[in-house]
Amino acid sequence: MVSTRSTTDGQGSTDGVVRDDRRLSTWRGIVRQYDYWWTVYKRTWKGSVVTSFASPLFYVLAMGVLLGGFVHVSPSRLEGATSYLAFIVPGLIAAQAMQTAMFETTYPVMGALKWHKSFYAQLASPLEARDLANAMLVFTLCRIGATCGVYFLVMAPFGVFASWWGPVLAWLATMLVGMAFATWTFAFSAHIRSEASFGLIFRLGLIPLFLFSGSFFPITNLGPVLEWVARLTPLWHGVNLTRMLCLDHVDGSTALVNSVVLLAVMGSGWWVAARSLARRVAT
Repeated sequence: MVSTRSTTDGQGSTDGVVRDDRRLSTWRGIVRQYDYWWTVYKRTWKGSVVTSFASPLFYVLAMGVLLGGFVHVSPSRLEGATSYLAFIVPGLIAAQAMQTAMFETTYPVMGALKWHKSFYAQLASPLEARDLANAMLVFTLCRIGATCGVYFLVMAPFGVFASWWGPVLAWLATMLVGMAFATWTFAFSAHIRSEASFGLIFRLGLIPLFLFSGSFFPITNLGPVLEWVARLTPLWHGVNLTRMLCLDHVDGSTALVNSVVLLAVMGSGWWVAARSLARRVAT
């Protein structure tokens, strides 16, 4: 925070400013950026309709409805799901949360630091780096919640949910999944200097996780070794938690482990993200 009062040092020189070391509270720092992010969304939402809403729906219809019509196996082989569509929908929604999170915290972060440099403009105000990180991650949370919420609403008429409350809790779980990836992706984006590095996390991170996290088939089909590798990934914990809630086959201890892992990944990532941005803007 900067004051316009001038001061003099012991030599009689004047620096023209007095700096107030008082910091904004976390929520006040976020709220101060509400109008900025709302304006950003109003100007860019049309470009996200296809990737966030239409494309996932077509994917479910193609994989779950059309291809799923040829999959006839017992529920015991589909983790309790009565159809392949009911099995694949929770996994795809959790995977969509991951994708939305990563898309919102890669190029947008790079743009704010390298191209239009809006982060540096905001830092000329009383806002600090941690406030910028917090606000952008909260905006990402809203994007994840909106995308997954529409996904759940669209799929409800297909009869793939076993209860009314399951999808509600599963929606919260998908937001947790998304933020677990958003925070660490934000930290990565704030650290790198070139957007060429994004190819690394998309090709070696997003795509393998999407394919081998249990979204399309039970991870027991991967074999003992790869099954345990899959169990170590945050996305599998998110897919498993979302699916249990949607199918109303909740194992309390497993759900607790899934939730704790996702919370730990999100919390540690948020801490690293704020500090990565602070180091970047200080250089």
